[in-house]
Amino acid sequence: MIRIPSRPCLALILGLAGASALFPAHAAASRAVEVDRIVAVVNNEVITTLELRERVQQAQRQLARQGTAQPPADVFERQVLERLVLERAQTQLAAETSLKVDDATLDRAIGRIAENNRMSMTDLRLALEKDGITWNRFRDQIRSEILLTRLREREVDSRIVVTDAEIENFLANNADALSGEEFHVAHILVRVPDGASMQQQSERLARAESVVERLRAGEDFGRLAASYSDAPDGLNGGDLGWRGRDRLPTLFADTVRQMQPGEVSKIMRSPAGLHIVKLVEKRGGAAAGAQQMQQTHARHILIRTSEIVSDADAESRLNGLRERVVNGASFAELAKANSADLSAAKGGDLGWVNPGDTVPEFERAMDALKPGEVSAPVKSPFGWHLIQVEERRMQDVTDERKRAAARNALRERKADEAFEEWLRQLRDRTYVEYHLDKE
Repeated sequence: MIRIPSRPCLALILGLAGASALFPAHAAASRAVEVDRIVAVVNNEVITTLELRERVQQAQRQLARQGTAQPPADVFERQVLERLVLERAQTQLAAETSLKVDDATLDRAIGRIAENNRMSMTDLRLALEKDGITWNRFRDQIRSEILLTRLREREVDSRIVVTDAEIENFLANNADALSGEEFHVAHILVRVPDGASMQQQSERLARAESVVERLRAGEDFGRLAASYSDAPDGLNGGDLGWRGRDRLPTLFADTVRQMQPGEVSKIMRSPAGLHIVKLVEKRGGAAAGAQQMQQTHARHILIRTSEIVSDADAESRLNGLRERVVNGASFAELAKANSADLSAAKGGDLGWVNPGDTVPEFERAMDALKPGEVSAPVKSPFGWHLIQVEERRMQDVTDERKRAAARNALRERKADEAFEEWLRQLRDRTYVEYHLDKE
C-alpha cells in the first residue's frame, strides 16, 4: 500500500474531477444517462455517478485495510457524497481566489511520496497501476490534496494567534499535559448548522443519542463513524491516531484523561456540533527530564520563486549575493535589502535555532556550516535560501521547550477547532441540490 501524507481532515486521497476523463464521447454516448448521471449540484458544478462510485470504492478499500466493518451501502454512499460536496465547495473557493498548485510543487510532493515509500518513480507508477490508479489520476489527486491544504493554511491556520498570557495559563493549569502520556482517540461529529431551528437541533441530538446507544450495545465505532460522522476523518473510521493530551482538542482533553481504554464518552457540544469520543488506548506518562541541546545562531536571505522569478533566477541571484558576502559585504545589510522573509528587518537574523525548528532542507545545510561560513543557495518548500551560521552553543532548553510545546499545542487546538467551524460555515453557505435518489 502506498502511504500518502495528508492532514487529519483529509484522510483519504481525493477522487477524480470528472467522468469525461475516463470515457471518450463515442464510447460513453449510449450510456451517458446511466454512467454519468448527475448525483449532486454544488453551486455551478456537478458531481457525477462515476465520481461518487470511485470515491466509494476508495473509501471501502481504506476501511478494509484498517479492518473496519463496512457500513450499509446506501448510508455509506450518502456519507461519501457529502464529503465530495464539501471538497467541491473548497476547491471552488480556491479557484475563485486564484489559489493554484504549479507543476514544480506537485513534482516535488510526488518525489517525497516515492522517497517516503522507499520507491523509485518507476516503482511508484507500477504500484499505483496495480491498485488500478493511473498516473495522471494520481497527479490530480495529489494536486487536490495540496490545494486543500494550502486553502486551510490561508483561511484558518494563518489567522491563529497564541499569546504569551495563554501559554502561561496553559502551563500553570496543565502541569502534566507535557508529561509524555499519549492517547489513541477516535471521534464522531454530528454537525449542527449555524442558526439551526429547534427542530433541527432536536433531530441532530436524537441522531447523536442513537449513535451512543448503538455504541453502548457493542456496535463497531469505526463503522458508525463512517456511517454517521460529519467530520472530515469520518470515512477513516473517525480515527485521530495517537496524541498527547496537549494536542487533543480542548473539549476532549479532560474527558479523555478520565476514561479507560475502550470507553465511549457522553455527548459533548462545541460550536461545530455534537461530539462522541472513544479512547482506544493510552500509553506513556513519564515526565521528561532536563534537556541539553545544541543551538545554532543563524541568518538567512530568502528569495521566493513565482511566475516571474524562476528557480534558476533565484539561485543565480543568491550566488551573486554570496560572492559579495565572501568579498566582505555585510550579510545583514544584504538581507535587509533582498530577503523576502519577515526576518529581513532584523538583517535575516533567525536567533537561536533548535533542531527541528526549520524544514529538513534548511536544517541539513545549516548543520553542515561552521561558524562564519555562508552556504551555497539552498532550496526548500519556501523558496531559495542563503544561510550564514554565526555561532553555536549547548543550552539547557527544558523551560524553553516546554513553552514551545505549549505554544504548538495551543495553536494546534485552536486550528482544529477553527477549521471545523470554518468548514461548517462554508457548507452552510454552499448551494447544494441532491439528485442521488432521482431516476
